[in-house]
Amino acid sequence: MNSIAQSAARPDAFVWRIRVYFEDTDMGGIVFYANYLKYFERARTEWLRACGVSQRALTEASGTMFVVRGTALDYHAPARLDDWLEITTRVGRIGRASVDFEQQAWCEGKLLAGGTIRVGCVDRTTMKPAAIPSDTFAALNVGPSMGPPDDDPPDGEPSRGPLVAARQD
Repeated sequence: MNSIAQSAARPDAFVWRIRVYFEDTDMGGIVFYANYLKYFERARTEWLRACGVSQRALTEASGTMFVVRGTALDYHAPARLDDWLEITTRVGRIGRASVDFEQQAWCEGKLLAGGTIRVGCVDRTTMKPAAIPSDTFAALNVGPSMGPPDDDPPDGEPSRGPLVAARQD
């Protein structure tokens, strides 16, 4: 079960919750360091969705797409099998053709890993830098809406606001 929420400890951050599975761990039983990049990617994707930006629609409509241009991460403590992680996402900077995301992984109030991910907008054919389309740029500057994205998966538990809404089935 994933959920989107606003963290009480980090009220200005967008939060994506995810559980650690066996496939995420190494022989020592802790999350393999590169998997934090996967978690951060998922959280950025959900942040974009909550902003009303579909990466597929962006590529189809404008011929542009976002790609990771650079990463800088620090690791502080391990995550383990079955831990629930809160992946926080904030925008540090939005430029003409790139966005710097500040992301962190937390478990039970403890910072596990964090850093900055620079995402660039490129032309999908030439892979050269391209300006972020104006409607997408505006959506990124507004940030996530208070409601769930329209295309949430049925197993998710989306919410954006001070409370995490429980899924009622």
